[in-house]
Amino acid sequence: MKSKEIQQRCSGILLHPTSLPSKYGIGDLGIQAYKFIDYLQKYGQTLWQILPLGPTGYGNSPYQCFSAFAGNSLLISPQKLVEMNIVAEHELPPIKVKDKLRIDYESVIAYKEEVVDIAFDNFCLNIDAILLNNFREFLDSHGFWLDEYALFMSLKKANNMRPWNEWADSFKQRETTVIEQWREEKKTEIERVKFTQFLFFTQWKMLKDYAKHKHVKLVGDIPIFVAYDSVDVWSNPEMYYLDEKMDLLYVAGVPPDYFSTTGQRWGNPLYRWAKMKKNGFKWWIKRIKHNLEQVDILRIDHFRGFESYWQIDADEETAEKGKWILGPGLELFQKIFDELGDLPIIAEDLGIITPEVESMLQGTGFPGMNVLQFAFGEDEDEYTENKYLPHNIIENSVVYTATHDNQTTLAWFESLSTEEQDEILEYTKTSGEDIVGDLIKLAWESAANMAIIPFQDLLRLGSEARMNVPGTTGNNWEWRFSWNKQTEETGKEILHLTSACRR
Repeated sequence: MKSKEIQQRCSGILLHPTSLPSKYGIGDLGIQAYKFIDYLQKYGQTLWQILPLGPTGYGNSPYQCFSAFAGNSLLISPQKLVEMNIVAEHELPPIKVKDKLRIDYESVIAYKEEVVDIAFDNFCLNIDAILLNNFREFLDSHGFWLDEYALFMSLKKANNMRPWNEWADSFKQRETTVIEQWREEKKTEIERVKFTQFLFFTQWKMLKDYAKHKHVKLVGDIPIFVAYDSVDVWSNPEMYYLDEKMDLLYVAGVPPDYFSTTGQRWGNPLYRWAKMKKNGFKWWIKRIKHNLEQVDILRIDHFRGFESYWQIDADEETAEKGKWILGPGLELFQKIFDELGDLPIIAEDLGIITPEVESMLQGTGFPGMNVLQFAFGEDEDEYTENKYLPHNIIENSVVYTATHDNQTTLAWFESLSTEEQDEILEYTKTSGEDIVGDLIKLAWESAANMAIIPFQDLLRLGSEARMNVPGTTGNNWEWRFSWNKQTEETGKEILHLTSACRR
């Protein structure tokens, strides 16, 4: 059931918008995003892969968002608001950026909130007929998730952004009278949240339209699970494994693996799949449809969790103790196919992959993922069969040098033993002088229809440019790049390679 969107031989770059240069302390949907699309087109790349676009919560992780449908207001471009005649240049607050190459989320959040407040106040004081009509159309088309999200965020703000399970019981348990009274009393605050989302999705559509004009496809990403502190769980607690006090019974994660010797305890609530099945998986159909309206191709993180997922008792501190529980499998995707047709989806099938998972993947027709960093270092028997080795990579797949969860390829190679490095040099038949370039070349030459590399690898950056260390909460998601001579030089190299490999 795969779409033609993912059957063409093509290539691109993985870079989350927050990593773009910007004078406002964080990458956004402004001029630098358009410049990056121009860069991709100039150097022959037709894919721009990003991470989830949702509003981030604790730890600033795009995989732990307050909503599975909302957009991250930190990506709203102040300069674009000026161009949209919503905010005047002189109204923008003074910029206080501590570090241009790292994101200081605390100061960025405060600044962006101040800018959005100015935009909303201007909108209320000087109603523009066209803008008002566009806003109303947005409310009509997004109301199925927006109403609850705006209510949820107004309550979070009133509770100093504390998780919803720490609110007063009347709000935690969603007592009807109390909730309706809040809606009435906090109309302005709720409308402000809705207007903020309108700004995000308006700016995103402008960027998406520009990418389409430049023949660049956007590759989005959604986590399989939602955050506990999210409107999705608060508004529909019956769909998750919670007790009568709304506390978690079980949490998601993965057992010990390549990334962590104690596994990864993500802390996300687990779905009550039987209940979701009873209503025809409606929430999932809406989620996939909504996300595919924002991007051209969609990667689903932790795809293997649909076949079976690692269930951890909520009181366990690590993911070492748990058990595999059967998920909805192909039945879910067949329902989605019935409603939405062919889907341009990439399945993140890394980790512990069983024959059952492989069967589910084949049943969907989705391409899986290959990461070259996982191709080496196995014993001889496993090495021969390792699916990540370039000579084993199949056409219906996507090949990466690394992902956002990996060390950069340069830092990874430098951390290997001499024996492991020699093994890679033997395979690549190179001196290792530019080992990152050698591995990029292997990816581009492979049979995989799609080849994507993190921008850090294209720029040959080291550990200072790592995006995320799984299982940790400090100093992640902060990396940003700056334009320099190297970006142009490596751009020319990838253009030549892309042309030679017919991508």
